[in-house]
Amino acid sequence: MPVSTLDATTALVLIDLQKGITALPTVHPAEGVVARGARLAAAFRERGLPVVLVNVTGGAPGRTEAARAAGGTPPADWAELVPELGRRPGDLLVTKERWGAFHGTALDAELRRRGVTQLVLGGIATSIGVESSARAAHEHGYHVTVATDAVTDLDADAHENSVRRIFPRLGETGTTEEIIALLG
Repeated sequence: MPVSTLDATTALVLIDLQKGITALPTVHPAEGVVARGARLAAAFRERGLPVVLVNVTGGAPGRTEAARAAGGTPPADWAELVPELGRRPGDLLVTKERWGAFHGTALDAELRRRGVTQLVLGGIATSIGVESSARAAHEHGYHVTVATDAVTDLDADAHENSVRRIFPRLGETGTTEEIIALLG
């Protein structure tokens, strides 16, 4: 469903816009996704709305650990947020070790403490971190909106599936410009 409204207590959640992830080969250039994420963050900050910046430092334990270990040790700055996001002292930083931003983090508690009822999501990868976080947000009762031009993936088919089939079932979708226009 196209984006139609934003609650007065909407937060922006940007997923995994960090040095190691943005350096991966994505379907849409990561630079554009980061730039649109930064525009959204600036617009939310201007209106005094929460900005949540999420990074990932690990993965779920189990059989997948061996595959990750085979990839070697990531560089020391792999999990650092890209500077283009312009992180501010009032931004929330959520560090996760799973695909989604809710599992094993204080994200839900922090959002509820601030009275947040709706989330606008963006980031990389569309079908992994963003979709997992959108699903969890929906299950937690938040209104979900995905900025479709502020997400990308490593796989074109996975990206399209999330944008065309999954996100519209979880909430609303719109472009960065449409979302900023609704902020007023």
